[in-house]
Amino acid sequence: MSTPPPAPSDSLAPGAPRALLDGLRFAFGTLTVLPVRVTRWDRDAARGGMLCAPVAGLVVGVCAAGVGLLLLFLGAGALLAAVATAAVPAVLTRGLHLDGLADTADGLGSGKPAEDALRVMKQSDIGPFGVLALLFVVLAQVAALAQAYGDSWARGALAAVVSATAARLVLTLAARTGVPPARPDGLGAAVAGTVPVRSALLVAVLVTLAAAGFGAFFGAFDIVRTAFAVIAACAAAERLLQHCTRRFGGVTGDVFGGIAETAATAALVVLSLR
Repeated sequence: MSTPPPAPSDSLAPGAPRALLDGLRFAFGTLTVLPVRVTRWDRDAARGGMLCAPVAGLVVGVCAAGVGLLLLFLGAGALLAAVATAAVPAVLTRGLHLDGLADTADGLGSGKPAEDALRVMKQSDIGPFGVLALLFVVLAQVAALAQAYGDSWARGALAAVVSATAARLVLTLAARTGVPPARPDGLGAAVAGTVPVRSALLVAVLVTLAAAGFGAFFGAFDIVRTAFAVIAACAAAERLLQHCTRRFGGVTGDVFGGIAETAATAALVVLSLR
């Protein structure tokens, strides 16, 4: 019988800045295509990586906003800027989160027992449920971003950054202790259960407060709206996470991708409301 992994502690590695660096490398190396070499692939590094996931999301969001603003500066309309902004996170993740969303939708829509549904999710093709999920999620993201850019370039940029950060925050929450992996291998198994609940909640509070702080530049109402966008993203992702955990017996890399896209969409919808 193999020895079970040690229970995660409430810190990355007390007094060790190297642990933070390893966590950042893990986050950027697994969640983006940026040229970052993952030097460690163990439970401690996975915990650090999941705690640093919102930082990777922040960088992705800034890049997405930058492309959208560049197009606006060059004379493009809000819709084209929105399409480009929505495309950047897909490019920077090699489409893995969108692929995870499609596979999760196919698995849930198959109506098969957990073991068979997991096999459906591992197939390379995309079924009708996956196509529909991709279609509606991408359309919702583009429509919400177009609305935000239509209000002002600053609101569009804020929506891009907040939604991308919230999409990675939910990965931190989903990697908390008590959420089991559905398979013994894969990225889902590598990060599942690595983050202490208190640490995950602390990161969630910090991200929500930071989002509210940026919303303050637009007025009192935007403080509430921006904070609520993060909360809504977490709530939507948690609902899907709980359903997938019951349905599949745990989480997979595809489920992580699915909840990330769900969270991004929920945040964008809230931020598009006036």
